[in-house]
Amino acid sequence: MANLTSASGFLLVGFSADRKLQILHALLFLVTYLLALTGNLLIITITTLDHRLHSPMYYFLKHLSLLDLCFISVTVPQSIANSLMNNGYISLGQCILQVFFFIALASSEVAILTVMSYDRYVAICQPLQYETIMDPCACRHAVIAVWVAGGLSGLMHTAVNFSIPLCGERVIHQFFCDVPQMLKLACSYEFINEIAVAAFTTSTAFICLTSIVLSYIRIFSAVLRIPSAEGRTKVFSTCLPHLFVVTFFLSAAGFEFLRPPSDSQSAMDLMFSIFYTVIPPMLNPVIYSLRNEAMKAALRKILSKEEFTQRKMHLKAIFKL
Repeated sequence: MANLTSASGFLLVGFSADRKLQILHALLFLVTYLLALTGNLLIITITTLDHRLHSPMYYFLKHLSLLDLCFISVTVPQSIANSLMNNGYISLGQCILQVFFFIALASSEVAILTVMSYDRYVAICQPLQYETIMDPCACRHAVIAVWVAGGLSGLMHTAVNFSIPLCGERVIHQFFCDVPQMLKLACSYEFINEIAVAAFTTSTAFICLTSIVLSYIRIFSAVLRIPSAEGRTKVFSTCLPHLFVVTFFLSAAGFEFLRPPSDSQSAMDLMFSIFYTVIPPMLNPVIYSLRNEAMKAALRKILSKEEFTQRKMHLKAIFKL
C-alpha cells in the first residue's frame, strides 16, 4: 500500500477491491480498448488511403478518430495495469500528465464535433458555397484551432488544479485522475481558481453545444423541404450518427461535471464516467462506418485482394528505388 499522506502520488480506488472483479474489469477494459484502437485506426487508414474520401467531412472524421484514439489511451491502459497489478497507485507526474491530456483531448473533441456540425450545415444549407467556405486551407486552420484550443484548456486546468493545497489522504474515488474528484481533496476555500477555470470552459462548451443545436435545427428544416425520400435518407445517414455522438458524449460528460458534489463515489457516478471516457471512442467508429455507405465501400476496397496486391507492388517499387 502506498503512503497516502505522501506528496509523491495518489491512490485510485474507482473499482472493487475484490481480486476477481479487478481481473474482470481489466479484461473488459482491454477488450474495449482493443476494439476502439482497431476501429479508429481503420477510419484513419481508410480516410487517408481512399482518395474518394478526401473531403472536409472525412478529414474532420479522421481527426475525431485520432482524438478518440488518444483520449481512450490516456486513462484505460493505466487502469488496466493497476487492476492487473492490484495496485491503484499513480505517481504525481503521471497524474499531472493524465489530467492535462484528458482535459485537452476532451476539449478538442467538443471543438471538433462543433466544426463537424458546421461542416454539415454548410454542405446541406449552402451547397453552392460549400467548396468556397470549406476549402482545404479553412479546414486545416479549423483543425489547428481545435488542437490549440484543447491544449490551452488542458494547460489552464492542470496549472490551476495542481497549485491547490491538498489536505488529508490522497485517495481519488475514480479509475483515473478526475478533476472533480481531486477537488474534494482540496483544503477549504482553496479551489476558487479551479472553479473559475471550470466555469470558463463550461461556458465555452455551452456555446459549442448551442452552435451544434442551431446548426441541426437549420439542417433538419432544410431536410424536410427536400422532395425526394432518397435525398432525405442520404442526408440523415450522414447527420444522425454525428448528432448521436454529440448527444451521448456531452450528456454523459455534463452529468459528471455539473452534478452536485458528494463525499463518496456511487456506482452511477462510475458508470457515467465510463460512458464519456471509454464508450464514445469505441462506439464512434461503429456508428460512422455502419451508417455510411462510402466508408463501407472504401473498407471493402482496401480489404480486397486486388487492392492489397496493388499496394504490395507499389511498396516493392518504392523499396527498389
